[in-house]
Amino acid sequence: MNKKISPNWILLSLAISAFAIGSTEFISVGIMPLLTKTFGISISEGGLTVSIYALGVMFGAPVLALITNRWNRKKLLIGIMVSFILGNLLATLAPNFAILLAGRVIAALSHGIFMTIASLIAADVVAPNKRASAIAVMFTGLTVATITGVPIGTFIGQTFGWRMSFAFLVTLGLIGLVSNAILVPNELPLPKPTSVKGIWRIIKQPQLLLILVITALGYGATFPVYTYLTTILNKNMGWSESAIVIILIFYGVAVAIGNTLGGRWANKNPLRALMGMFIGLGVALLVIRATINLHFLGLLAVLLMGLFAFMNVPGLQLYIVQLAEKYTPNEVPLASALNISAFNVGISFASTAGGFAVAHHQILNTPFIGIIMLIASIVLIWVLMKMESSTVNSKDLDLENC
Repeated sequence: MNKKISPNWILLSLAISAFAIGSTEFISVGIMPLLTKTFGISISEGGLTVSIYALGVMFGAPVLALITNRWNRKKLLIGIMVSFILGNLLATLAPNFAILLAGRVIAALSHGIFMTIASLIAADVVAPNKRASAIAVMFTGLTVATITGVPIGTFIGQTFGWRMSFAFLVTLGLIGLVSNAILVPNELPLPKPTSVKGIWRIIKQPQLLLILVITALGYGATFPVYTYLTTILNKNMGWSESAIVIILIFYGVAVAIGNTLGGRWANKNPLRALMGMFIGLGVALLVIRATINLHFLGLLAVLLMGLFAFMNVPGLQLYIVQLAEKYTPNEVPLASALNISAFNVGISFASTAGGFAVAHHQILNTPFIGIIMLIASIVLIWVLMKMESSTVNSKDLDLENC
């Protein structure tokens, strides 16, 4: 007789794996000066470790979601963590920058499909009114990674060399693999069959297309600054490398607080909550631009950005699922995958735009790139709110006429 596993244990296992994956996604931010020195590349070229990773997630999430749609969920999770380990092992041993990027792509493919199915599992194992909070718990692994994983990986890199930072990620991947094997139940419900045509069914729905664009713009707005955060803290704000490790820990604490608050606020009215979060992030980026050459005030501005940086994630991921259940009920997993892609479209675009600014000696103005993205996302949220309101009103009229 199989004993039913508590949803809390399932969410914990997902969070542990998300911790490993989150540490990998942003580790290059902390060790970028080491990478540029080893391979003789510029800071903007070093930014490829972020933008290429994001591209891997962007393309990998929907493609792998289609391929693995009917695979056993537990076996898939284990396979994901194995490929994640192999990608980071390749990066650890990379003899040149191109091989390092190849390892990043392999890890990124694992990232995309993991976040896709993990979001759905998290939303499915709890009551409907707690779905955003459950997604936030799963994403807590990512936020805890910014508190401890990235700073520890940065410290290891500064002390023992950047290769040991990637070896640290291999170790985290092994822990995630074991947690999946122990805590994830063998038989989780499979999603309904889907196909490539499902992508068209999703993007031809205006509301679904809009939320995908909002995800890319709103979430990505942090990354013109965040991708080059260690450089800004060191060169512009005057913090030492050892101090930056501690600052990254406090930045991660701010991210974790914001993620938790964002999950709670988004449970009832995701769109309204997202509007407020994007406005808050825009204010934080303005403050960063005003204090980018100041020591302590600049630090406070960075921490304020951390508070709002990931706050929007649970609401964005919940709302795409809600819209898919409403407009394309057979394509919910694929819609979730496309939203994971949209997150990383935003990262790739924003970090590349930030890299372009840095290459032209405009690192001071990277916050303005994010602000422009946020203004566009806020306008689109307003449009989406109007569309959804008119849909509800038309349904009410139809009921009155019956």
